[in-house]
Amino acid sequence: MKRTAAILIACLGLAACGGEEHQDLKQWMKEATKDLKGRVPPLPEIKPFPVIAYDAADLVDPFRPSRIEPEKKAGTGGIQPDLNRRKEALEAYPLESLKMVGTIRKDKMVHALIQADRNVHQVKIGNYMGQNFGIVANITETEISLRELVPDSLGDYSERTSTLQLQEKQQEGKK
Repeated sequence: MKRTAAILIACLGLAACGGEEHQDLKQWMKEATKDLKGRVPPLPEIKPFPVIAYDAADLVDPFRPSRIEPEKKAGTGGIQPDLNRRKEALEAYPLESLKMVGTIRKDKMVHALIQADRNVHQVKIGNYMGQNFGIVANITETEISLRELVPDSLGDYSERTSTLQLQEKQQEGKK
């Protein structure tokens, strides 16, 4: 019985603590928020998209690796450089590092003067230059035309034309 009386007294004591202590604050909150309403805009209407049949059986597959191949001559296997010939001196340099510094006539044939590092070399039509198997195709007073064989990622070669322009010498007083 003593325990029951102690529990009853404890419950009454706790009930007395929950009185009207902050009733004025609660009343003010009710009055301040009675006109407030949350406004959530309605969701936009979902428009159905038209269904279009897609038939790609006759189109090229964009995920299949393919490339445009040049026409290959019968029995040759495509364009290939002559790997057994002896390399010429100017084939050790990239074409970008070579400079055309002039031309000379020798036996009715035009030769171009090419500077590589500090050395000057003479080239004529048919000589090789650059690191892409470039062969001199034409020489004029102002430029050299080359046909180069450039390897692709699969090991085949394609032909491209490059030019080397005459470099004007700068005057030493002006820089």
